[in-house]
Amino acid sequence: MALFIACGESSSPVHIQILRFLYQTFDSIKLKVARIFANSRTCSDDDNLPCTLNDIMSYVGDQCRSKTQDWFSNKDSNNEGNPQAVFNALDLILKENLDRLKTMRDTGPVRCTLETDYRRHVAVVRDLCLGGKIGTALWLRRKMIKKGTVPDVLTHNYLVNGLCKIGDLEKADHVIREMSEMRPSPNCATYNAFITGYCRVNELDKALHLFSTMASNGIRPNRVTHNILVHALCKKGLLGDAVKFLGEVLADDDGKATSDVITSTILMDSYFKNGDKFQALALWNDMFQKNIQTDIVAYNVLINGFCLNGDISSAFAYFCQMLKRGSHPDVITYNTLLNCLCKQGKLDEASHFYGVMSKTGVAPDQISYKTIIQGLCIHGDIVKAREFLLSMLEKSVVPEPHIWNVLIDGYGRCGDLSNAFSIRDLMLSFGVSSNVFTFNALILAETRGGSIFDAFSLKKEMLLDGIFPDVFTYNLLIGASCNLGHIHLALQLYDEMLRRGITPDIITYTELIKGHCARGNMKEAEEVFAKIQTLGLAIDQIPFRILKKRYRRMKESDKARDIHEKWLSRNK
Repeated sequence: MALFIACGESSSPVHIQILRFLYQTFDSIKLKVARIFANSRTCSDDDNLPCTLNDIMSYVGDQCRSKTQDWFSNKDSNNEGNPQAVFNALDLILKENLDRLKTMRDTGPVRCTLETDYRRHVAVVRDLCLGGKIGTALWLRRKMIKKGTVPDVLTHNYLVNGLCKIGDLEKADHVIREMSEMRPSPNCATYNAFITGYCRVNELDKALHLFSTMASNGIRPNRVTHNILVHALCKKGLLGDAVKFLGEVLADDDGKATSDVITSTILMDSYFKNGDKFQALALWNDMFQKNIQTDIVAYNVLINGFCLNGDISSAFAYFCQMLKRGSHPDVITYNTLLNCLCKQGKLDEASHFYGVMSKTGVAPDQISYKTIIQGLCIHGDIVKAREFLLSMLEKSVVPEPHIWNVLIDGYGRCGDLSNAFSIRDLMLSFGVSSNVFTFNALILAETRGGSIFDAFSLKKEMLLDGIFPDVFTYNLLIGASCNLGHIHLALQLYDEMLRRGITPDIITYTELIKGHCARGNMKEAEEVFAKIQTLGLAIDQIPFRILKKRYRRMKESDKARDIHEKWLSRNK
């Protein structure tokens, strides 16, 4: 009523009805606008929703005009009141409500957008860290901080862990210092990641110093911290210090028992690798006395420890104990025992154990096949090794290049060129590309068969395929050239090695000495021998024996004696 008085109009029942109608209309419009804002936060991609202030103003105006016209069309027969005064009042109400709408837009949606942006940016930073794109993650973090939003401690831990993985410990230290200064404060996980970084680059002193500062910074090391340092100490052979850490872990009653088995397993593995299986067993028995629940990893370490010491009987004894206690061996358990059987030449037992593995539902992996195929090839059973490879293909398991190369090398060492190239062709047909080891195996097969020019053709094929020969390739060709009396070819290959930046090793020089001695070029042979000593290469008895044998054939016993004395003086 106050609005109509301000407009110079007297009140009337009709005006009151108009005013009530207008307020009802605006209540309806405000409700719809509120729904628009609510929907715009979750359905911003819906084209039917007006999401800008101008759209809302247009929408309100259209709704108001529509409803007012409908009302007046119903009141035209009465012809009461002044419509202009009503629209004057409507303008004032519209202005007031649109101001409120503007305030709603400037506060509510912005706050929602900021929260959404924060969550999205934090998720992106973490994904970038997991993807190894640490530089981009740090850049996004700086942008967030400039806008007044600081990532949480978990996101910072992703950054620290990522920096430590790429070895940028200086930046990791900088990030942690910034965390301490402007929050969020580093937690135990932050320090664990940083300690792991130092251990990874073999800076154990810095890792231990960082560990010592944790308490002064109000952070209590947890069992993960101890396990990281125990593992690092064991890798450096510092078992005494590692045992001290074990005492700290077992004395801590706040953690779970599974942490005890992790630390004990690390120490047990270290004892086995140092040849101290009795201390390892003492630790294992101590775990049982303290009712520490052992897991599959602990059993695998125990079995592997016995295999390292050649005690395959004890390894299988604990394998059986594992089954009795209800622990199920995994592919690592079977691969460990397979490897031990193959190394000891027990190929029949290895083949039988492979069958047991398959029957118990543990699928052999690439390592399983590589282990048994390599074992069969080393002991000359190439036919059975080929059967295992074909078995892989029947199961739609495409062997990795190393497995193909082992079989090619096996055929090559037996002088079976036809089957060696047959396996190479089969390998290519399954989309597995040749590598330098493939060509080396084929070159070895050719040189064993005396086909030196075919071996040189393979070297050219390597280069055409974009594969560069290595020192082993050159040693094979130089040795074959010397054996066939082509010392000039051997010297050309030696010069080519140097031009390509490949450093000759003791085998290279030994083959050259042999080639010169075969041709009676003793002066050149002595020069090569002197070069070996000048370069400081680790020399074995073979060059001495080649020279001494040649001098004896030449009836030059004095020179042979000199070579023998050099050999004896070398051993002093």
